[in-house]
Amino acid sequence: MHSPVYALENRGALRQDWPRIPLPPTLEQLRNSAELGRQVAALLDPVVAFAPAAELRSIGQVTKRGGGVPDDEDRRVTANWGHRGQGETVMPGRGRTEAVAADFPGELGKEAVRVFLNDDLFWDSVPRRVWEYSLGGYQVVKKWLSYREFKLLDRELSVQEVRYVTAMFQRIAALVLLSEELDASYRLVSAPVLAAAAEVNP
Repeated sequence: MHSPVYALENRGALRQDWPRIPLPPTLEQLRNSAELGRQVAALLDPVVAFAPAAELRSIGQVTKRGGGVPDDEDRRVTANWGHRGQGETVMPGRGRTEAVAADFPGELGKEAVRVFLNDDLFWDSVPRRVWEYSLGGYQVVKKWLSYREFKLLDRELSVQEVRYVTAMFQRIAALVLLSEELDASYRLVSAPVLAAAAEVNP
């Protein structure tokens, strides 16, 4: 389900919460698919230890404009990522990002953004594909930030929470780098299913 090709070809079914999962026709393909699934599950589970590859370590590092070490007030999220709607509902805001030049490996591309907590603090060098990565129809990190606005949370982020966001960016980057393998596995598994469907419905 994390193959971009699968998500594109099955977007209607996924929108209706009715995904169609093709079963691998051979034991070898099943084992390959299961191993990829284990890698995806580990990247999505923040409890599982994660050591980013060297080329991912610069992604999402917290930076203070003008340099220096951030203090408590610097960690307040005030970039309008979220606001209160009716009742207890939290509505997403526009927030603030800024495009920067980048050169990432593979599927991560050549576009990056800075993601701001406030006017002075930001996560730097976040690949655009990572920033725009969605699960369940929501941008993952943007959704997380929408609940952490200072006016909603009534406190600044902890140092651990700021680092957690950096780790999220790096985990998503690792997941994006798996895209080609995930797509190849999906195409291999789905090919017999599509061929059989073509025979039934020529």
